[in-house]
Amino acid sequence: MMKIWFSILLIGLSFKTVVAQTVKIDTEKLLEYYETQRYAEAAQYLQSLYPTDTQDAKALTQIAYCQMMAGKLPDAEKNYMKINTLQPNTIPVLFSLASISSRRGNSANAKTYLQQIIQLDRKNFSAYKQMATYADTPESKLEYLKKAHSLNATDPDISYDLATVYSGLKQFQPAYDVLKTAIAADPENFTLQQIQLPITNRLGKYEEVIETGEKLLKVHADANIMNEMGQAYFYVKNYQRCIDLFKMLEDMGMQNEGTLYYMALSYRELKDYDKAAIYAQKTIDEAISDHTTLYYAALAGIYEAKKQYNDAVIAYKRGLTFGNSNIIHYRLGLLYDINLKQPKNAVTYYRLYLKNIPDQKKEKEQIAYARDRITLLAVK
Repeated sequence: MMKIWFSILLIGLSFKTVVAQTVKIDTEKLLEYYETQRYAEAAQYLQSLYPTDTQDAKALTQIAYCQMMAGKLPDAEKNYMKINTLQPNTIPVLFSLASISSRRGNSANAKTYLQQIIQLDRKNFSAYKQMATYADTPESKLEYLKKAHSLNATDPDISYDLATVYSGLKQFQPAYDVLKTAIAADPENFTLQQIQLPITNRLGKYEEVIETGEKLLKVHADANIMNEMGQAYFYVKNYQRCIDLFKMLEDMGMQNEGTLYYMALSYRELKDYDKAAIYAQKTIDEAISDHTTLYYAALAGIYEAKKQYNDAVIAYKRGLTFGNSNIIHYRLGLLYDINLKQPKNAVTYYRLYLKNIPDQKKEKEQIAYARDRITLLAVK
C-alpha cells in the first residue's frame, strides 16, 4: 500500500514538473502587449498557457495584474484572492486587493486590507497615506497623515493633505511648519507655496506672503495668489498696491465681498472717501452675508469721515437690520453724543451697547466710557 501511494506521489510531482517545463512564455510578445498597454490581450495570452486551476502563484500574479490594468476587476480580485490563500500576508497582494476594492467602491474592504498591511509593517508609508483617504473624521485623518508624514516629511502629497487638515482645524503653525519642510526640499513646488500663502497670512507673516506671492505671480497670475497678496499689502499699509491687485481681480470679474471690502478700507485709509463709499456699497451689493452688519459699519464710518453724519446714522441703522452689533451700538452712541449733540439718543445706544454684554477685557475702555457718558448725559 505504501508503495502505491509513493508511486502516485512521484507521478504527481512528475506531472507538475512536465507542466512547468511545457509553459514557455513568448517574452517578446508579452512585452509588446505591455508596451502598447494591451493588458486584456496579455491576460488572455497568459491564461492560455496555464490550466484554469493553476496554483502557480507567479503565473496568477501576472494574470491578475494584467486583468487589473485592463479594468477586469472581478477577475483580478478572484486571482489575487487565490494568491492570498496560497501566500497569506503578502503586502503587494494586499495593496492590489485594496486598490481593486477602492475602485469598486468598497471602502470597507479597502480599509481592511490596508489595516492588515499596517499590522504587518508599522512603517509602511503608502498604507498610512491611503488610510487617510478613508478616515471618518478630520481628527482620525490627521492621525494617519501625521504617521505618514513622520515616515516621509518631504512627500509633497502628504504635506499638502496634512497642511490642509491642520488648517481646517485652525492649527496654522503646524500647517506652516509641514509646508516649510516640504518646500525646503522642493523650492520649485509652486502648488505647496500657493497653499502656504493663506496659512502664512493667518500667522501674520505678511512680508513673507508678499515675497512669495510676487515670485508666484511671475509664473502664473492666479486669483488666489492675488487675493492673499492684496490682504498682506493691506496689513503692511501699502494700500495702493492692495487696491491695484484687487482692481485686477475686479477687471477680470473675479471680485468677491472680501476683495471689495479691502478696497473700501484702503481707499478710506488713502482718504479717497468717494471711492471708499463706492466700494463699501459694492461690498454690500456683492453678497448679503453674516458680515453684512460689519460692511454697513464700514460704510457708516466712511460717511462719518466725510462728515455726512445723517448718512452715517442711516448706514449704521441699516446694518442693525441684518443683526445685532455691539460695534454699531457703540458707534451710534458716539455719533449722537459727539457729532449730532443728541444726548437722549446717545444714552439709548450706549445702554444698548452695555446691555449686549461686550467683552469685558477687550472692550474695557469702551465700557468705562459708555458708563461715564450715560451718567453725565442723564444728569443734563
